[in-house]
Amino acid sequence: MNNETPPSSARERFYRRERRSVPAARAFAREVLADWGVRGRADDVVLCVSELATNALVHGVPPGRGFRLRLLPCGDGVRVEVHDSGGGVPAVPLDDPGGSAEGGRGLLLVSELANKWGVGERGPGKVVWCEVGDA
Repeated sequence: MNNETPPSSARERFYRRERRSVPAARAFAREVLADWGVRGRADDVVLCVSELATNALVHGVPPGRGFRLRLLPCGDGVRVEVHDSGGGVPAVPLDDPGGSAEGGRGLLLVSELANKWGVGERGPGKVVWCEVGDA
């Protein structure tokens, strides 16, 4: 973080199962990062938000439900959490040597950009999170 007084609390927002939720989540993340004075890896954080939100919409949010995006200060960086009520455990896909798949690379990007990432349980559903340091 690049500010004198680091933020002390999380910021979160709920999104419906709609296509416009992903760009709205990116905009919210940019707003929060600007408020917190995060500059260094802000684009990496926003890309992680985009990928995790997209995965939640495509794989984790049942019809009529939504997901919650939560951003938290984390040491010298930012923790991104996406809470959804769907089942399943996301995983980084196996290599696709031909690169023919149109999707399925979101968690691969997150795993490369974030210092660490994981999946936690919640009732119902899961929390997919990542931490981007030196933000």
